Amino acid sequence: MIDKGRHSVLGVLVDAVDYETATARVIEAAHERRPLALTALAVHGVMTGVLDPPHNARLNSFDVVTPDGQPVRWGLNLLHGVGLTDRVYGPTLTLRVLARCAAEGLPVYLYGSTDETLGRLVPALEKMFPALKFAGYEPSKFRTARPGEAVEIADRIRSSGARVVLVGLGCPRQEIFAYAMRPLLDMPQLAVGAAFDYHAGLLRKPPPWMQRAGLEWLWRLGLEPRRLWRRYVILNPAYLSRLFAQKTGLWKAAPPPPATEPLSEFPV
Repeated sequence: MIDKGRHSVLGVLVDAVDYETATARVIEAAHERRPLALTALAVHGVMTGVLDPPHNARLNSFDVVTPDGQPVRWGLNLLHGVGLTDRVYGPTLTLRVLARCAAEGLPVYLYGSTDETLGRLVPALEKMFPALKFAGYEPSKFRTARPGEAVEIADRIRSSGARVVLVGLGCPRQEIFAYAMRPLLDMPQLAVGAAFDYHAGLLRKPPPWMQRAGLEWLWRLGLEPRRLWRRYVILNPAYLSRLFAQKTGLWKAAPPPPATEPLSEFPV
C-alpha cells in the first residue's frame, strides 16, 4: 500500500496514494460507521477548484482526493517527487470498492445519473458481483436542493441500511453534493463521475495505451465533442501552464484552508 501524503497540485490537495490505500480507507470508514468524502480528480476536476476558490476550499476538505487522470499523477510526481507509478482512476476504484463491499457484506447506495442509466448499471454490477447488496438507488433530480431536502435525502440513505454511497452527478456537482451531505451521513461517499456511464455500458472506454499516455481526454472529446470541447481545449493548456508556474516558483499555488461552512444550496 502506498500513502505518501497530501500535496498541492495548483492549490488543490491531492493524495499520493494507490488503489489499495484508497480502497482501504473507504472500507474502514464503512465498517466504523463514520463519514468520509472521496473524489477522483482529473485535470477538469482540479481546474474547477483553481477557477473557483470556494470550491477549491470544499475540495480541500475531502478526506481522500485521488489522482484520477495521468496528468494529475504526473503533476504530483513533478512537483513533489512522490514517484507514483499509476493513477487511481475513478471507474477502476469503484470496482475495487464494490468487490470489497460484496465480499464483506456492505450494502451500497447509488445516487445520481438518470433512471435509464441506473436501470442498466444495477444489473451490470449484479452480474460482476453476485454477492453485492444494493440498499437502494435514486436518480438525480437535476435541480438545486429545496430547503430541508438534504435531511430527507440523508434519512432515506441511512434508513436503507447502506454503508457506502456512490455519487454519480458529474464534476463538480457530485463534489458539491458530497461536501453538503458529509455532515449528515455516517458512511463514506465516493464521487465517481463517469463510472456510472462506463459500467452501465453507455460510454466506451479508451484503449489501454491511450489511458497510459494520458490521452483519455482525447477519446472523450471524440465521443462527445459538442459537450466537452470547452473543457479540454481551454482547461488542458491552462492546467499545463499553471503546473509550469508552480514548478518554477512563478506561482505559489497556496492551498486554501478546508471549507467548513454548510451549504444552503447544492445540486441534487
